[in-house]
Amino acid sequence: MKLPCNTPLIELFVKRDDLIHPFISGNKIRKLKYNIHESLANNCEGIITYGGAYSNHLIASAAAGKELGIEVHGKVRGEELTAQSNSVLQQCEAMDMNLEFLTRSEFTAQKHQSGIVEIDGASYWSIPEGGANLEGIRGCTEIVSEFEQSYDCYVVAQGTCTTSLGLLLSIPENAKLIVVPVLKGFDVLQEMRNLLKNDSLFESLQSKLIIWDKYHHGGYAKTSESLSSFIDEFHSLNDFHIEPIYTGKVFYALNNEISLGNPIFAGKKVIVIHTGGIHLH
Repeated sequence: MKLPCNTPLIELFVKRDDLIHPFISGNKIRKLKYNIHESLANNCEGIITYGGAYSNHLIASAAAGKELGIEVHGKVRGEELTAQSNSVLQQCEAMDMNLEFLTRSEFTAQKHQSGIVEIDGASYWSIPEGGANLEGIRGCTEIVSEFEQSYDCYVVAQGTCTTSLGLLLSIPENAKLIVVPVLKGFDVLQEMRNLLKNDSLFESLQSKLIIWDKYHHGGYAKTSESLSSFIDEFHSLNDFHIEPIYTGKVFYALNNEISLGNPIFAGKKVIVIHTGGIHLH
């Protein structure tokens, strides 16, 4: 992996989790793994999950259900949408996901539902938006076990905090986890604490955490001219792709911090977790 900036005395690596599967890509397969396991273990009729109009999580859930023969219901934010509104929703329907379109208020009220829910006398396993629950975190703890060596710094884009919590729980004690939130005004510490549901455990891990919260480029799914230019230059130097919602922002942040001479990197081994992301639209 090459960055546009000069990187003296730094060893840079990328974990290419985008290569895992064409649809169940990156961290999505990890977030789904134990949720699907719990659905099967509890003899549920299927799974229910939540996402926006361009949700990679919805596509991943639909693909997993198709491959495993599991009934999947996708609840989508936006009552004005249909299955034909964009290529993401079209793909979900093509993979037999049952789509339901909710108002914003309905979606907000339901999107955090986790675990068994009863619908018309049948049990379904509900997975929150983005796979953000304890089962999702558990799946993400397995990322580090796949490394053949340890690193000084682990770098990841942050959305729901599920992947970053999995990493924080599993990286070596003397390592640092650098998170790059892609949402504007995101209270990282409070959101991570809320999701983990174990304050004392989170407090014991917090010293390993570094937050770079100035690289959201306007907020979720927002971009900027500088980000677009960086992504173009990155693609000219590397044989793999990044996108502007998650991975582009994390590589942009890393490039900028190295350019500014951030001392945390001097003589260190640094690895970025490529969390995947497909964009059919």
